[in-house]
Amino acid sequence: MARFIGQGQGDTDMKNGTADRATSQYRDKSWYLVQCKPRQDERAEEHLTRQGYACYRPHCRRERLVRGHRQEATESLFPGYLFIHLASNDNWSPLRSTRGVNRVVSFGGRPIIVDDALIAQLQHRAEPSVEKMLQPGEAVRILEGSFAELDAIFLSMDGDDRVVLLMNLLNRQQQISLPLASIRVH
Repeated sequence: MARFIGQGQGDTDMKNGTADRATSQYRDKSWYLVQCKPRQDERAEEHLTRQGYACYRPHCRRERLVRGHRQEATESLFPGYLFIHLASNDNWSPLRSTRGVNRVVSFGGRPIIVDDALIAQLQHRAEPSVEKMLQPGEAVRILEGSFAELDAIFLSMDGDDRVVLLMNLLNRQQQISLPLASIRVH
């Protein structure tokens, strides 16, 4: 008796050359790229999932300055796109009328298959870390306080709410610490 281990489907016995139907169908499936309507990738994923399709939309977390405050937001890694797992003999017609879906990306009228290894790498790299908004050496403008309307260079964060900046004052390089809310990227 041979044993076959399906990807995420558990162990399946293979007796007399017949495999479990669900595992067999899984092996025949491939990943495809779906282009979504503008800013509707989350909506498309939700509706496709409700219809029983397996979807994958990689996310990343980013920091943003909103009205002077840092906020962490989760965004699509590839805005406007998601991946769908389908067999070539599945019913593709509901995809065209699904809310948020624009089209399946194709070349020469044939949908493009995305390599399973690429999807596996994306899933493996899905990390919870936050991509920092400000990078050392980036030019910033001070918005308020005694240095308002002056330019500086971002050096580092000083805790959660403050930044260390490098400024040219009286022909000398000076480091100053200001509230994060009082600067913007120049």
